[in-house]
Amino acid sequence: MRKPLAKIGSAVQASTTLAIDAMYKKMRADGVDVIGFGAGEPDFDTPEHIKEAGIKSIRDNFTRYTPAAGTEALRKAVCDRLAADCGVSYKPSQIVVSSGAKHNIYIALLALVDPGDEVILPAPYWVSYYEQVKLCAGVPVEIFCDESTKFKMTAAQLEAAITPNTKAIILNSPSNPTGMMYSRQELEAIVGVCIKHGIYIISDEVYYRLVYDGAKFCSVAALGEEAWSHTILINGVSKSYAMTGWRIGYACAPDEIAKVMANIQSHSTSAPSSVSQMAALEALKAPQESIESMRVAFEQRRDFFMQRASTISGVSCVRPEGAFYIMMNMEQLVGKTLYGQAINNSDDFAKLFLEKGLVALVPCSGFGAPNYLRWSYATSMENIREGLDRLERFLTEGQK
Repeated sequence: MRKPLAKIGSAVQASTTLAIDAMYKKMRADGVDVIGFGAGEPDFDTPEHIKEAGIKSIRDNFTRYTPAAGTEALRKAVCDRLAADCGVSYKPSQIVVSSGAKHNIYIALLALVDPGDEVILPAPYWVSYYEQVKLCAGVPVEIFCDESTKFKMTAAQLEAAITPNTKAIILNSPSNPTGMMYSRQELEAIVGVCIKHGIYIISDEVYYRLVYDGAKFCSVAALGEEAWSHTILINGVSKSYAMTGWRIGYACAPDEIAKVMANIQSHSTSAPSSVSQMAALEALKAPQESIESMRVAFEQRRDFFMQRASTISGVSCVRPEGAFYIMMNMEQLVGKTLYGQAINNSDDFAKLFLEKGLVALVPCSGFGAPNYLRWSYATSMENIREGLDRLERFLTEGQK
């Protein structure tokens, strides 16, 4: 008889975002008229000049291994872009380019977390944070943040959750799944607590270019030297440039942290795709107009969604400030019966809505918010309109 599988690996739960998306895609393949709001990626095409840069790199035979942390040119372009956009200063040696921002977060945790170390996660949080902390034999500590603070953690909540075992916190602003963004003042208060206790901040800023209502994004690393020294800044090209499948993310950190992360990467995935690195280099260095046109489209979709959703009884939403997600509160439906089935949480609702309403949403149980559903408005206005119409019909007919 074979020995058992590893306890740590076996304890990892499947991503709820990917699970819903897989169900949706199977239904689509079977010819079912289902609309999906689950996947977290722009519905826009990668801009032509970026695609051409990738194609050119293949034609130029730039298809071999690069340094484990990425090419010097790309790391320099990351430094230049962040200096221009966020007012933060890094050297190429402090940049680690990886196969997506998700991988950067994982190797950052591997660099920081020893077995038993605690990592604080403001909830709702992105589903992979929790599982990645567990993969490092760390202990995820949830702080639930409700609608009264727009789903954002306060400095007082953070202070109350810190123990001698606390090693780091993960912040995501603008947030997946809430779409909320921390102000400079809110970040200063949180960073002050982290500096006081010597805690690291993994700051996931991958949605930083997708901000609405004229708001100004603030990077944690821009809040002074001490904030910079405590921060591992995570970013990438996937969301801003519609490059999710190219798999290029990057981490920025003080030299000693970046060196450990690069060493870890050199013995795991090694460098990301050379072709994708050249495309990302073009994305960061070329004119940035394509981002603004995409951002404007997302803002218009958000505005329509909020207006239409406000007319549907039984659910409610808090207006997001960035990214392309909306958290829908369905607490009023918990304990009720729809189509003869009891609704105990968002998982029950999402499964039934997919089966009866033919709409795929992400239940937020995996995000630390069991009575919420995540809608992605990274889809057409037509789909948003039809999806919300289907929600209204689903709720009306299901309660007859």
